[in-house]
Amino acid sequence: MNNDKNFQWGNLFKNWDRIKEKHLKDMFTESPNRFEKFSFSKDDLTLDFSKERIDEDILKNLIELAKSSDIEKARTAMFSGEHINNTENRAVMHVALRANAEDNYSIDGILTSTIVHDVLDSFLDFADNIRSGNIRNARGETFTDVINIGIGGSDLGPVMSVNALKAFSNNGPNLHFIANIDGNDFHDTTAMLDPARTLILIASKTFTTIETMTNAESAKQWLLSSLSQDELSLNMVALSTNLYATKEFGIKDDYVFGFWDWVGGRYSMCAAIGLPIALAIGARNFRDLLAGFRDMDIHFKEAPLNKNLPILLALIGIWRRNIMNATTLAIMPYDQRLNRFPAYVQQMDMESNGKSTTSDGNLVDMQTAPVIWGESGTNAQHSFFQLLHQGTDIVPVDFIISAKANHNLLGHHEKLISNFLAQSEALAFGKSKDTVINEMLEQGFNYSDALKLSPHRSFKGNRPSTSIIYEKMNPFSLGRLIALYEHKVFVQGVIWGINSFDQWGVELGKVAAVDIGKVIEGDGLISDLHVATQPLLRQIYKLQKK
Repeated sequence: MNNDKNFQWGNLFKNWDRIKEKHLKDMFTESPNRFEKFSFSKDDLTLDFSKERIDEDILKNLIELAKSSDIEKARTAMFSGEHINNTENRAVMHVALRANAEDNYSIDGILTSTIVHDVLDSFLDFADNIRSGNIRNARGETFTDVINIGIGGSDLGPVMSVNALKAFSNNGPNLHFIANIDGNDFHDTTAMLDPARTLILIASKTFTTIETMTNAESAKQWLLSSLSQDELSLNMVALSTNLYATKEFGIKDDYVFGFWDWVGGRYSMCAAIGLPIALAIGARNFRDLLAGFRDMDIHFKEAPLNKNLPILLALIGIWRRNIMNATTLAIMPYDQRLNRFPAYVQQMDMESNGKSTTSDGNLVDMQTAPVIWGESGTNAQHSFFQLLHQGTDIVPVDFIISAKANHNLLGHHEKLISNFLAQSEALAFGKSKDTVINEMLEQGFNYSDALKLSPHRSFKGNRPSTSIIYEKMNPFSLGRLIALYEHKVFVQGVIWGINSFDQWGVELGKVAAVDIGKVIEGDGLISDLHVATQPLLRQIYKLQKK
């Protein structure tokens, strides 16, 4: 770590020593215009950091930390197509998936615009033809349903986006998703569907992912319960680069849509992995989604550090994680249709930055990714908000809401907004023991009972949160919101000195599962397995025989 970076870390810890006993309510008393100082906007999108435990010196020092971490140099390297994924020797160019031709992105001297737009135009044309009924099954019937079979990045992005953009999914087929290798997922999803009128999308770059291919084989047999072998190929689509395997599976070459090794799975929804989104909302809306991504990409690429929304969000996260020592981050979208957004960000963040080794192979000397979790408001308020308000751990929160609703139900969105505002206020400022006692006296309690109960009804507050507000949920605003978090994760990875774009930890369990699977399938002995695994498998066999 360079000396300047060490110096900036030292400054930040000194800042924490200076303000850690200071309460947010006192910060607002001293500076009622904190919103003006600590909120940042791009068009209708606003990030409000005024309820974070920071002051102007802290924000300045965080920006200096970004500079000393060579954020600008790393950003340029990514947008220039350098192989910044050093453990796999790959470029990281998901930004090229949503770029315009004039962006001139290239990898190894090859412009990405032509190859990206050829595939994009192809799968979007396919989506619109399915939606319009121009592409049908072998019997001339339209498709009423589509099942996307994938896992991880091939599932979380599409399922989150299709759900988020339900207001824009008129006139398309019904979208369903199967990810888990648990047969219940397949059984429950297909139970009420007509195989003949269901299009199966198999999303796997290598066409070898065990969970996906197990479900794909079951899907093929399910289709054959209503279709002949000759009719089968018109009901299956592959999102993959392995043309040999897709052909062997029985999928026509023109029903295969590929992508590239410089697209990581969790960053692939703008590529062909986004086909289910396009089937739900149509090509025009999908292009609006891409425009939202690009809008944030260009902002991240060009905006100065002190006004750059992804960089500022990342730096607030660094402050929370490394200086305040917060181990988790709760993401709370006050939008039921964004209820899968926390899970999507969970994979993006924890799979990217859940690392303990630096890019050059050394052990990290600081904490990296927090545990990401969350749920939609106001449901979350009636489950785990008790812990957020009065628990022993400080859990920072990202609150997310649109100013306008996508429905006309009178009073619902107004109540949603009031809860959104009230929760961040309550977390920040709490409620003192004296206030609780006075309220209880006004309610008719005697002083002795009020005093006795006041510790249970008091709230320390001083719990940090960021509020993210935009005009309305639509394809553009969703793309922009996702890209905001994508680039935030990248910035934090650079500051921690880790490679955010490999996922070797995911591979470890896969390899072990293959070895154990061979034993279960009869191709090996239980005694070949680890001594810790043998008794568990024997117990499972015992229960299966009952």
